[in-house]
Amino acid sequence: MARKTGSHSEITGPRIRAAAAQLFARHGYAAVSMRQIAAEVGVQAGALYLYTPDKQTLLFDLMRSHLEELLSAWAAEPVSADPVARLEEFCRFHIRFHLDRPDAVFIAYMELRNLEPENFAAIEALRKTYEDALETILKDGATRKQFTVPDTKLATMAVIAMLTGVNTWYREGGRLSRERIERIYWNMVRRSVGA
Repeated sequence: MARKTGSHSEITGPRIRAAAAQLFARHGYAAVSMRQIAAEVGVQAGALYLYTPDKQTLLFDLMRSHLEELLSAWAAEPVSADPVARLEEFCRFHIRFHLDRPDAVFIAYMELRNLEPENFAAIEALRKTYEDALETILKDGATRKQFTVPDTKLATMAVIAMLTGVNTWYREGGRLSRERIERIYWNMVRRSVGA
């Protein structure tokens, strides 16, 4: 099928991804059709296949892009030598990064079940890289006797779940500022690891 008149790949491709992300986050991957995504963008359904081979690839690309951006942003953060300071930096970073991307976060956590096995393995590997960054901080702090953590893997998963949970209730302009939320969550995480 021919590209819509006035359509440009550098414009339409990102619009398709944005529409898919919004629809997947609002309705769930399984409930969204390629036809709905096309209608949201204003192109014929067949035109989507100029930009993605199928809906599964679109979901995978959205998740992979989110996690690669997360890992890249974390790698660019300044790193303190002290594990307590590093853990605070991680907590604050995680909240800041995720609050700005609620649809991507929802998709990355809630749509894993819809990935085909090969795609699931690739996304799990990226998630594990991020989880390993936090677990390394916790192990370092435990080794230095700054944290009391009976199982660093379990603590890693609990901390990430707690921090990501902010996205389920936070609304811009609510009674708590982002800075206050970061501070409160940091204090809860600090206490949970015995720091």
